[in-house]
Amino acid sequence: MVKRSLQGSLAGIQQAKKAFAHKGWTQENLAFEVNLKTRQPIWRFFSGRPVERHIFIEICSVLSLNWREIAANPPEEFPESKELGAAEFLDIDALVQQVRSQRFDKIQDQCGTLQLLDVSRPVKIDDIYIDVNILEEIASFQWLEFADLQKFTSKEFERFGLGEVSQIQIAGITAVETYSKLRVLGKPGAGKTTFLQHLAIQCNRGRFAANRVPIFVTLRDFADESKEAEEFHLLNYICKEFLTCGISDPSVLETLLLEGRVLLLLDGLDEVLQQQSKGVVNEIRRLSEKYQKNMFVVTCRTAAKAFNLRRFTDVEIAPFSQDQIVAFAQKWFTALTKTNIQDKQEQAVKFIEKLDLPENLQFRRLAVTPLFLHLACWVFHHQNKFPTQKAAFYKQCLDLLLSKWDEAKGIERDEVYEGFLLPQKLKLLSQVANTTFEQGNYFFEQHIVEQYISDYISDLPNASTEPEQLQLDSESVLQAIELQHGLLAERVRGIFSFSSLTFQEYLTARQIVANHNLQALEQPLERLVNHITEPRWREIFLLTVAMLRSADFLVQLMKQQVDALVAQDPYLQKFLTWASQKSLASPPQPAATRAFYLALARTPHLTQHFALACILDRGIFLDAALDNLVMECTIDCKSNFADVHACEDALSDALAIVQDAGLRQALQQLKDLLPDPEQSKERFQTWWQKSYPTWMERLKAIIAKHRNIEHHWHFSPEQQQVLQQYYDANQLLIDCLNSNCEVTDVVRQEIEASLLLPIKELSEREWQGL
Repeated sequence: MVKRSLQGSLAGIQQAKKAFAHKGWTQENLAFEVNLKTRQPIWRFFSGRPVERHIFIEICSVLSLNWREIAANPPEEFPESKELGAAEFLDIDALVQQVRSQRFDKIQDQCGTLQLLDVSRPVKIDDIYIDVNILEEIASFQWLEFADLQKFTSKEFERFGLGEVSQIQIAGITAVETYSKLRVLGKPGAGKTTFLQHLAIQCNRGRFAANRVPIFVTLRDFADESKEAEEFHLLNYICKEFLTCGISDPSVLETLLLEGRVLLLLDGLDEVLQQQSKGVVNEIRRLSEKYQKNMFVVTCRTAAKAFNLRRFTDVEIAPFSQDQIVAFAQKWFTALTKTNIQDKQEQAVKFIEKLDLPENLQFRRLAVTPLFLHLACWVFHHQNKFPTQKAAFYKQCLDLLLSKWDEAKGIERDEVYEGFLLPQKLKLLSQVANTTFEQGNYFFEQHIVEQYISDYISDLPNASTEPEQLQLDSESVLQAIELQHGLLAERVRGIFSFSSLTFQEYLTARQIVANHNLQALEQPLERLVNHITEPRWREIFLLTVAMLRSADFLVQLMKQQVDALVAQDPYLQKFLTWASQKSLASPPQPAATRAFYLALARTPHLTQHFALACILDRGIFLDAALDNLVMECTIDCKSNFADVHACEDALSDALAIVQDAGLRQALQQLKDLLPDPEQSKERFQTWWQKSYPTWMERLKAIIAKHRNIEHHWHFSPEQQQVLQQYYDANQLLIDCLNSNCEVTDVVRQEIEASLLLPIKELSEREWQGL
């Protein structure tokens, strides 16, 4: 007779109490986690009294304990103790609870842990799972005009199709409760299988669909067994699985299905080989239509949506939101690092802070996918920072998608493009990325990308020359790339893009480097520098310079292109000459000094100038203070005496750091001319109308005379635009030099010394051989 209750041994109870204390819960908390209405069973458990078997097992599960190690005289495996038949149960609820009890361990073992990539041990699903959100409107099912998508900026591209543009999200579990037949789509690594495992565990514990029996089927395994048996019969397959739990009577499963008491979770429809997919799909249809009262959830990659499941509602897993990323990181560092709890939490906080920095935008783009978020956490944990070699990280992500992810899951795919090795796949994708990016296209029509693929295939050995066959091959390759790797995704019907702009940027840079290494006739680096003023090419420059074996030639080309931006404008050359003269007073950091005066003239009166001035020298700090003085002393007719006080205070601050006697005297005289705050408003207005304009001009003249600072650089709108491009391009050049790239010391020093110099001085340096 199978024991219907269990009680803990003395040693087991002590072990359980330690685990309970570690959780920091009350008995009420534990009762809630076990889905109990009262804490009496919890008290009985810790008192060593008998507790119902399924409650005893659930308490141990929640405390992360092996119930057999806690129980006194644990019985043999339940399934072997007694076979179960439907005829014994007149009450369907009693049958459901008995089957749930006998299958409890099976579901916990089948779905309770995850094997994360590059992690040597299984991780409990409760320790890492984050509730997913669902998109009810799937972007790739929509019809949109290509012209509408072409208008998207890079920022809008990232938002489109990621659940952030006119798409309502609902909780994943709500979608399952709403639709009894649900197909959950998602990109590779989106968390489809994990979501299904979570549903199974929650149902197993009675927290979701407590009146149903959870059944989890990996469709790939079902297809393999069906192939050997030469028939597709899902009901028989599940009955065999029930046998392992001691349920040999087929009428048990039949009764549960007829009464609508099954939660059937079918994972990985896309993982079934093409020749077996029809049989699997037909069997799912047959079972779901025969037993309509049950709940069915099927997972499938978005690209495999062509498999038609009648009467199933299609939804798609939404990318992680910021809150989900934060929650995942907190769980990840708590579960997978071997430090104390405080250090784990601190590293999670640091990870999020670094991820949100502008320079880590590319990592943030990828982190919306759980697979890449896990990889980012793993790298950050080992380096305590995000890698400076972004290209190496992106390569790792692509290798993962192109080969390792399916291998890690033991998935065998149909090799549509036979003979394509990993380097050839990367070469094809790089050509598509480079061509589309150069054209400014984040989106491209299906026939266009198929033509790119056809062009590539036609150059392969033994390729068909028949246009019709090439067209069929290119269609098959595109389908394979979308289904197997997800790197190219159908965003709306007939229109594709790369799944992430980060991958398109990386592959574009990879193609530029490959062409340069092959000494291609189109001079790829010369073409690249033509885009130096275009913000969307910034990441391409940084990736390219990092991947080149020697970046000397590229950074020199960039320097020439930057200087040429302002070479033909005499007024801008005069301005750069003035900035160069000012830098002579600060010999240790002349380039930084020139950058300061360039910023001061373009955008005067900004508090940020003080931050830069503080790290240079006293004279530059004085110039920043005088610039602030001009701003504080700009008084309009509506101003009051408070503005006069502000002007007076700014004058006092400037006088405190002035060392030149002539400048000090001139500023003091101006200060003495300010109106007395005790005067009436009428007298202030009279001073403002008659004396203020002259007073202000004297202030500017004094600063110009003693500090050579002009407050009347009059740039046209076109010149302002050129100066902004010039400034940004110089910043990009500096960022490239400061990246982890291979640049010789001679080239680096020459570029750094000649930054922001006028053409005349650059020519003199070249003539002198500097």
